[in-house]
Amino acid sequence: MLVAGFPAAMFGTNCYVVATGPGQECVVVDPGIDVVDQLDQLLAEHHLQPVAVALTHGHLDHTFSVTPVCGARGIPAYIHSADRDRLADPMATLGPQLTEMFAGRLTWTEPDDVRELVDHTVLNLAGLDITIEHAPGHTQGSVLLSLPARGDVPPLCLSGDVLFAGSIGRTDLIGGDFAAMQQSLRTKILPLADDTVVLPGHGPQTTIGQERATNPYLRELSQPAPSRGM
Repeated sequence: MLVAGFPAAMFGTNCYVVATGPGQECVVVDPGIDVVDQLDQLLAEHHLQPVAVALTHGHLDHTFSVTPVCGARGIPAYIHSADRDRLADPMATLGPQLTEMFAGRLTWTEPDDVRELVDHTVLNLAGLDITIEHAPGHTQGSVLLSLPARGDVPPLCLSGDVLFAGSIGRTDLIGGDFAAMQQSLRTKILPLADDTVVLPGHGPQTTIGQERATNPYLRELSQPAPSRGM
């Protein structure tokens, strides 16, 4: 398996490509702000042909380049239905500070072909089996993209802004929900095997075992409930 990526210049959003190997078809994950040239270089370096873009959620720093990436190749974009409105009109959910930042800069059009990521389904693309897990909290439509172990590559989880090394995604933005985030961490993150490599939307990669042991948000959820008297 080949997994490569780089951070966008703005917000440090990680853009990834995943393929069975060099010279094969691939899936692009979260093409953020002004990443087209760097993505093209990465694809050329490994001789990869994208067949789809998968979006972990609908925030603009993860979706900014989805239309040029898809449009240049005639490929679909995949997003969860609960974040579909963010792809249709990203400015509507940015909040005042980010709206001011992008005012006059963003001329937005959706990709021609937008498809739905469905919870508990397996997406078969580029010879890969990508399991979709709906994990709301950061946004209503946040998802985990998980791939099974393959050869000497351990299981992978592209976690978007659900889980970071040592932290979790914000829940104070429009559509965020801390209770939903805790539920996603409890039911979708904690059950993953310790050797699962986490490829987050921002920052360095980590493992579930490392986060289970050190991430304060997961440690809190992992603590046994105190015993209750009669």
